[in-house]
Formats: sequence, structure tokens, C-alpha cells
Amino acid sequence: MARPRGKKRTAAQAAADDESSKPEAVAAESSKQEAAVKEPAARGRGKRAKASIRPSVETEYFPEKRNLEDLWLSAFSVGTEWENMDKIKEFNWNFENLEKALEQGGDLYGKTVYVFGGTEPQRLDVNGGSNHIVFIPVLVAVDCPFPPSDKMGITSVQMEDEEIVPMKAMKMAWVPYVPLDDRLSRIDSLKTQIFTLGCTQRRSALKHLKTERVRKFDYCVPYYMPLNPPEEEDDTVVDIIYPREPPIVCEFDWKFDDYKDFADEIFEEEVPEDEKEKFKEFVKEKVRERKRELKQAKEARKKAIDDIDPEKKEAFENIKFYKFYPVKTPDTPNIPKKSTYINRYYLHAHYLN
Repeated sequence: MARPRGKKRTAAQAAADDESSKPEAVAAESSKQEAAVKEPAARGRGKRAKASIRPSVETEYFPEKRNLEDLWLSAFSVGTEWENMDKIKEFNWNFENLEKALEQGGDLYGKTVYVFGGTEPQRLDVNGGSNHIVFIPVLVAVDCPFPPSDKMGITSVQMEDEEIVPMKAMKMAWVPYVPLDDRLSRIDSLKTQIFTLGCTQRRSALKHLKTERVRKFDYCVPYYMPLNPPEEEDDTVVDIIYPREPPIVCEFDWKFDDYKDFADEIFEEEVPEDEKEKFKEFVKEKVRERKRELKQAKEARKKAIDDIDPEKKEAFENIKFYKFYPVKTPDTPNIPKKSTYINRYYLHAHYLN
């Protein structure tokens, strides 16, 4: 079967097809398309704005913290009333003397040290003329390979008897302190081992405690029992407060004073003999109480020494106490009075800084 013939092109169509197939025509058409694409972009683009010059900002530098700068803040200020805790930070205190003692070349470098804090209120000259009570922070560093004690003593003028309690009963414990530069290191790898007395009692929770419990924090101090008996164990003087109007406050030395002569001296005015007899019996009872206390203290000390590990005994025989006051800086007042006294258990420091 014969294929159908296609429709013949006219002469005009043939001429147009031949013209469009020429290279010049193809190039011209391509140029028109490119111009059509570029034209809208050219019309939509505005002039570039000049970049504004930002004012130069001066870099602010902060002083680099010392390696042990926050050590004194890590040691709980034991025995300071809660309402006075914030007064400790009234000044930017500086304990570079303690820091230098713990760093290489210092007396405490390479040792195991236990640090606790306290306060000593003094009336100081502040800002060249303003005298007021300042709560001066003090630090005690104990040079000993073992904790000096795990107990606290609670005593005050208002309390008749002292109370010795475990540290944990007052929410206190010896806590490892790590210097700033070593806080990514292992504690046991540090050359100098530092422990501070920490307290986990929250101030916000004090309102839920009984007043007696809160006051115990005010009156507690670190306890320490020295191997050698303190001088007070050989003291023969008894403090007497005889209930009378007004009260009779005096001291009686059972080694040198006679009960009858002592009563006659106290009651210079004429009083009934039975009143003097009551007074003498009162003094005798206070003497007996004091002798019992001294005997019990000696027995407790002897038992503790007998039970102590020989290694610990040697350590306690060589124990040393260092007491530190803040160093003078332009931001802090001068401290004219410094004392080696620590408390009734530690007594006096071997070294004062």
C-alpha cells in the first residue's frame, strides 16, 4: 500500500526555515534571550551602601584570680552568730599570708593541713575616722597528717556544762579543698592536701529549728584534746557565783584559801552565822564539783592516749597550729590587736601571722 504524501511547504515557509537555520540568526536570537534575562536583574539592583565604620570598643580585663584566693571563704566561720555571717564580707579580706604558706617554698607546702575559720569582733578605724565594730575573719591551719578531731565543743556563759558532740551532729565535716589551678586534677595527686571545716546547715532552714538548736551553732567551737594536759587541769581556783541579792561573784583557791576566813572576808557586814555557813557549804560543793571534773578529764585523757594508734600518737606529739589574720590592703582596715589564742581546747597557736 502506498504511503500518504506529506503536505507540501509553501515557498514562504521554506524561506523562513532556511533563514532561521543560519548561524547568524541563531547567535542573534541567543543574544536577545540573554539580554531579556539580565535586564530585570539590572533594573532591580540598587547602589551598594557604604559600610558604616563601627566605633572601636576597648577590651575590659579582669584581674586573674589567685590559685588559693577563695580558700578562706571555703572554711566555715564556726562560732559566729548566724545574723553576723554577712558582716564578715563587709570588706574584701585578703589572706595571701596563708596562701604563700601553702604554696611552694611556704612552711605548709607539701603537708596535710586542716583549716577552720572564726571571727574576732574589734572596734576599728574605718575610712579614716569612722569607728565601728568589725567582724574580722581569722583562720587556723592545723599541720597534722590526721584530722585533729571529729568533735565539736559547745559551751557558753549561759550553759552550766560543756557538751562534746560529733561534728556530724552539727552538720559539719572536714571537706577536701582543691586550688583553682588543680580543679581538673585528682585530689590524691596534689602535693599539698588541704581540708577545710565545712557546714551544710542551710540558713534558710534555721527558722524551722528550735532556738536552743540554733544557739548551739553560735556557741560551738572545734574540739581538740591535747596529749599533754593543759595548765588548767592543775588550776586550784574555782569561780563562785553565790545566789544572793546582789549575787556574790568571786574566786576561791582551795590550795591557799581557808573556808572560814574566806567567808569572813566576803561578808564584811554583820550577817547571821547560818548565812555564812550556807555560803561555806556552797563553796565547798563547787570545789568538789571542780575536782570531779578534773579527775574525769584526766581519766578520759589517759584512756584516749592508751587507745590511740602509735602512728597517730606520734603525729599529735608534733602537731602545729598556725593562726592567720587578713593582710593589710588598701580596701581593708588596719588590725592593731592580734592574739595567739584560738579557743579553750586548742588554747594558743604556735605561729601567728
